[in-house]
Amino acid sequence: MTPSIFATLFLLFLTLSTALRVWLGMRQINHISAHRSAVPAEFASKIRLEEHQKAADYSIARSRLGLNSIIAETALLLGLTLGGGLHLLYNFWAQFFDNGGYAHSLALFASLAVVSFLVELPFSLYRTFRIEAHFGFNKLTPRLWLIDLVKSTTLGAFIGAPLILAVLWLMGEMGAQWWLYVWVFWMGFNLLVLLLYPTVIAPLFNKFSPLDDSSLKQRIEALLARCGFTSSGLFVMDGSKRSSHGNAYFTGFGAAKRIVFFDTLLTRLDPPEVEAVLAHELGHYKHGHIKKRIALLAILSLGFLWLLGQLIDSEWFYAGLGVPYQGTALALILFSLVLPVFTFPLAPLSSALSRKHEYEADAYAASQTQANDLVTALVKLYRDNAATLTPDPLHSLFYDSHPPAALRIAHLQGKAA
Repeated sequence: MTPSIFATLFLLFLTLSTALRVWLGMRQINHISAHRSAVPAEFASKIRLEEHQKAADYSIARSRLGLNSIIAETALLLGLTLGGGLHLLYNFWAQFFDNGGYAHSLALFASLAVVSFLVELPFSLYRTFRIEAHFGFNKLTPRLWLIDLVKSTTLGAFIGAPLILAVLWLMGEMGAQWWLYVWVFWMGFNLLVLLLYPTVIAPLFNKFSPLDDSSLKQRIEALLARCGFTSSGLFVMDGSKRSSHGNAYFTGFGAAKRIVFFDTLLTRLDPPEVEAVLAHELGHYKHGHIKKRIALLAILSLGFLWLLGQLIDSEWFYAGLGVPYQGTALALILFSLVLPVFTFPLAPLSSALSRKHEYEADAYAASQTQANDLVTALVKLYRDNAATLTPDPLHSLFYDSHPPAALRIAHLQGKAA
């Protein structure tokens, strides 16, 4: 393949994927707007019109911001590749470090992270301090936002720099089969993060307290016993210091498994509803969804690394993306930048798999608790989190990891019947 052919192919896929993303966003806005004036019949007795309209306005505001973000992301990608931005950064750092050396590569990765952060920053701030605040969800103060930024940046550098160096060393030293060694290392790293996240990483940002509601704790422990699930503890997370959104989850694996409730969730749901929500999360565990997702990650990452192994020595791959040099760091960066452009059309497959898992977890919850308790819990969460009840079906097909509200409730009501 010649550089010009690959550049044309890249531009074609970028144009199509960007147009598709914008079109889907416009469909979402128009569909929600068209159904704003009336609560869907199946929710009419549970959600007031003003609550439905708030959810519609919230979803529309986020979608409109998302459209602007898509344009900015596309402009950044073009600027870094065919616009010569990556080439300029490469040459800039070459004044201070050896071309292609570890210091030069780290500087290149760091500068790209900074540029990406600066492009995303206005959207992140507007989302948090304008949209989330306007609809009553944001609890994050500028001071806490800055503290989180410092923590996440420090953590990212502490973890990211050694990770990048290890990957680059393997790419340079392990010969033609380097991609297999990188894959083994990458999967080991992911499993290590899963193990350490509950007890090392998450507490850096939130406070986790043991669940002290004795009656609720007794109810949950009975559920765990029925489900054959063991954990290292039941914890309440102070999610309310950042947002009024509520959720529950379990994290980790092996002896490090933790069950975590947002404090906002416990204030909104009745004990049977909390139990039903947790039963849904346990359903993911009982159906092996976590293991299946790890296995899928392993297969996809192996395939992508193998593909990168075939491209890394191809001059047209670099030149076609606006970079006249070759190297391991450049290959890794360019591949990471352009891969989403070519894989976005496959998004419905990932979303479909995720929704299938959600249905299975719901069915499990209905077998261990009352299905109607999960229905009432979900309705409260849809209402309190301002989740739209009327998403565009095609937009949902691409983006939604959970089934639309109406379909999910109907599925659970079928289980209850």
